[in-house]
Amino acid sequence: MSVNRIIIADDHPLFRAALRQTIEAENGADCTIEEAGDLNSLTSLLEQNRDCDLVLLDLAMPGVRGFSGLLLVRAQFPEIPVMICSASDDGATVRRSIDLGASGFLPKSVGPETIHSSIKTVLAGGIWVPDGFTFDDESSEIAEYTKRLATLTPQQVRVLMMLSDGLMNKQIAYELTVSEATVKAHVSAILQKLNVDSRTQAVIAASKLEQGQIDAVTRG
Repeated sequence: MSVNRIIIADDHPLFRAALRQTIEAENGADCTIEEAGDLNSLTSLLEQNRDCDLVLLDLAMPGVRGFSGLLLVRAQFPEIPVMICSASDDGATVRRSIDLGASGFLPKSVGPETIHSSIKTVLAGGIWVPDGFTFDDESSEIAEYTKRLATLTPQQVRVLMMLSDGLMNKQIAYELTVSEATVKAHVSAILQKLNVDSRTQAVIAASKLEQGQIDAVTRG
């Protein structure tokens, strides 16, 4: 029998421990669980070994702003299923998570039985969302913007988030250990992919992305 490798990415040690205990109580020797307290730790674990069956990802932890962590992990490790595990479980957040590539959305308020069934569903290749959630139709404008976000490369996601921090090209180049020309190329690609005309508009988009306000981005 194969052993599933699961990574819990959350900045609260007590929550990670509780979730780990819940998963191990059901799966026993059928899984190995690793933990990451921030986005850099998570990506390091995945870079060291891409053989991972599931990432349980919080939407709010160091290195993550809104959906940026999901975008980054899905872009860099597209073969690895990601299930969002968050306290923010409104319908719009659930919908955006799934649209941006998550294989499931697990509210932090659910009990052990729901945790087990959700993980089982995602490990089997399915999509899991909370009871009562329905995929209502959304405007073509919002759907188009969501698709544009999903086309960003891992490095472009990083550059977009650094732009939102107010960093200039030279500073971004230093942080990413690349040339300033490379950063300029990334910025140009970001503007084209998001269909905006300036860095300022890209920063506004990044800020609203951070807050999960994708609907608002499409309205400027």
